[in-house]
Amino acid sequence: MDTLNVKVIELADFVAGPYCGKLLADFGADVIKIERPGRGDDARHLGPFKDDVPNPEASGTFLYLNTGKRSVELDIETDEGRDTLRALLRDADVLIEDQMPGELAKLGLGYEDLRALNPNLIVTSITPFGQVGPYRDYKARHLNLYHASGQGYLLPMWAINLDVPPCQGPGYLGFFDGGMAGATATLAALFWRDASGTGQHIDVSIQHAMMALERSQLRRFIDDGVSPNRTGKGRLLESLVQCSDGEFAVVILSSQQQWLGLWRAMGEPEWGMKPPFDTQKGRSDNYAELRARLNEWAGTVTQDELFHAIQREGSAAAPILTAEGVFKLAQFRERGHFVTIDHPVAGPLEYIGQPTRPVGIDLPAKRRAPLLGEHTEEVLAQLRDRAPARQSV
Repeated sequence: MDTLNVKVIELADFVAGPYCGKLLADFGADVIKIERPGRGDDARHLGPFKDDVPNPEASGTFLYLNTGKRSVELDIETDEGRDTLRALLRDADVLIEDQMPGELAKLGLGYEDLRALNPNLIVTSITPFGQVGPYRDYKARHLNLYHASGQGYLLPMWAINLDVPPCQGPGYLGFFDGGMAGATATLAALFWRDASGTGQHIDVSIQHAMMALERSQLRRFIDDGVSPNRTGKGRLLESLVQCSDGEFAVVILSSQQQWLGLWRAMGEPEWGMKPPFDTQKGRSDNYAELRARLNEWAGTVTQDELFHAIQREGSAAAPILTAEGVFKLAQFRERGHFVTIDHPVAGPLEYIGQPTRPVGIDLPAKRRAPLLGEHTEEVLAQLRDRAPARQSV
């Protein structure tokens, strides 16, 4: 499959659907974004805004999620708008849509209608709870979905006890999970179509996508009959510590080998080889005291010193980087992970680049996010050029 020849129509707002389209655009697909006349994507009205001045052309959320796309203003509530959308879909490879189940069918744009129009079309539907089931018609915000997936009950990790209430993940993390699941399934469907010659309907439940990322913990209920929880009780895996410079890190405690490396990095304290801390069970049963001792040691070294000391001993640790730490990290800079893109309204800004890349192959240059309706005339002109000429009688 040559993604440079893949045409994607995106009929989706905000995060999940647009992130799916963004991932395809990053690999070179031609993604045409359908936006409501006048207002556009809801993300255009959500900050952060440059200089804190609200502007639908300078929303950081929209700019990030829509790099590499073309914008077409189209009102699909009108007959003319629906006819134009059908014309765009007639030779498209993919439609990404996030309408509630059944809404497009009411407009004559359901999957069966579109399959009759274009049997090779892949329709990727991304909704809160999917196309089937008792919740199919429920709308939901990120907070609802995070807790409906089971993930919220596991956060914050390392909570001292269950008096610390569950919380949702940061930002719109769960919506990004749904978008990534949609993009992965769409790519698989493109390969399958090229082998079989037919399109298909992909049903993406954001709730399911979020749950799947925590299945290793959630499935413990099936194994043990007990719900895992955010205290970490009974599963000694890691511990959060604060370093002398005020920064945080995670030290890994998942095995005796990991413990020995950490113990050496700490300077081989005597208590580390005495009961109860000399065995994995002893450390798990006395986790509160162990955590206090680890924090006492961490308070004597900086985050960077802790990380490299433990790494040198063949054990594992992870610095918890702030946004500033991420943007300054030499590893990201060396990989060219940040790309500066100029925009006629927002100006030049640094964007996060594609995290994966084929070795020895240059991906298409990342293009800026479109202005609202910027490509309407361009795309419609292409439709007119493709329209068959009328035969004179």
